[in-house]
Amino acid sequence: MFGMSHESYLLLDAVVTIIGLIFLITKFKVHPFIALIIAAGFLGLTSGMPVDKIIKAFQDGFGGVLGFVGIILALGTMLGKMMAESGGADQIAQTLIRAFGKEKVQWAMMFAAFLVGIPLFFEIGFVLLIPLVFIVARRTGVSLIKIGIPLLAGLSAVHGLVPPHPGPLLAIGVFGADIGKTILYGLIVALPTAIIAGPIFGTFIAKYIPGNPSQELIDQLARESEHKTLPSFSITLITVLLPVFLMLLKTFADIALVDGHVVRNWMDMIGHPISALLLALLLSLYTFGHRQGIHSKQILKLLDASLAPTAAIILIIGAGGGFKQMLVTSGVGDVIGHMAVNAQINPILLAWLVAAVIRVATGSATVATITGAGIVVPVVGMIPGVNRELLVLATGAGSLILSHVNDAGFWLVKQYFNMTVAETFKTWTAMETILSVVALIFIMLLSLVV
Repeated sequence: MFGMSHESYLLLDAVVTIIGLIFLITKFKVHPFIALIIAAGFLGLTSGMPVDKIIKAFQDGFGGVLGFVGIILALGTMLGKMMAESGGADQIAQTLIRAFGKEKVQWAMMFAAFLVGIPLFFEIGFVLLIPLVFIVARRTGVSLIKIGIPLLAGLSAVHGLVPPHPGPLLAIGVFGADIGKTILYGLIVALPTAIIAGPIFGTFIAKYIPGNPSQELIDQLARESEHKTLPSFSITLITVLLPVFLMLLKTFADIALVDGHVVRNWMDMIGHPISALLLALLLSLYTFGHRQGIHSKQILKLLDASLAPTAAIILIIGAGGGFKQMLVTSGVGDVIGHMAVNAQINPILLAWLVAAVIRVATGSATVATITGAGIVVPVVGMIPGVNRELLVLATGAGSLILSHVNDAGFWLVKQYFNMTVAETFKTWTAMETILSVVALIFIMLLSLVV
């Protein structure tokens, strides 16, 4: 079309669509939910997709994201509401502030997110820890961005680089890497990367974008507790970290027991993110509810009220999933990935680059990791002596780069932190890109000694 090859046209079409989406939201003030639907439809029509498949692709993407993220957000928000209402979040905030001091509280947030995030999906860690961001910001007067960016960096670094997250775990299978070495190398790379992209970058960017949190979310997640006696730090930690513990048990069972073993099957169910969060929520009804003197009728009202502020967030995330699926179904991700493979470069850099361009095109870190690994693995087979564990990490690092309007995480952060699209680019997108590039540098340095 227009004298271009089909591949070139698809690339141009994707670029025009993404630019148009940004303009709809920033220039014409169209609601992101509506703008994402329009952009997805435009891309489907102009890319040559059959008309009957356009709506189907959008629905699949929308439902695919909300089938998991929607449930996680609902359960996590309820748990966060119980933690905030009982004073549990206040207890953790006070403990962190005492331990690190007001001037270094951003480091506490990064380390907390890094540890909690190892076995958790990004979205789960986010909804579990976001009340702390609001309550610490309120108590200390420190910028929301200065506290929030380190938390996001800690969660995102382990999400992209450390098994048992789905991307790295599946890439291990594709490349035939050793899971133990991958976890070790992943932690070695992820921690300094999170420090640079988190507390260091967060302190810098907060001078220019301090953050202006939504009062509605502040009232819900960072209220002063009406209870004179707060839940103890240990009880609060046990309740909030129960999902972490259950998911770790699932991981150990998957490693130690053969497929089909009855104990492994049960642990796979109990340790599934949805089951683990549900069990933690049920525990919180006692530890944060009845134990604190909150009656059943009041608990029901609290849980019901907690869902209202997340409705718009869930719809926007779903629409972002639909737009991502349109990019995948139209073939844009495949075109970019195969173009990158034709380049004659270092295999580790190639794995990073392929995952990076697919991430930019599709908006999904997991899709970028899995697809990138699948594209690169035949090339790796032709080059002996390549460290396959570092290939997993390079693919994971590439999958983190340049989160933008086709990524559900972009909208999650934008809505919770009450930022404009431009501010989200300058904070979240910049942080993700720093994570990706710095991780690649550490991986290349590590390749010199392992």
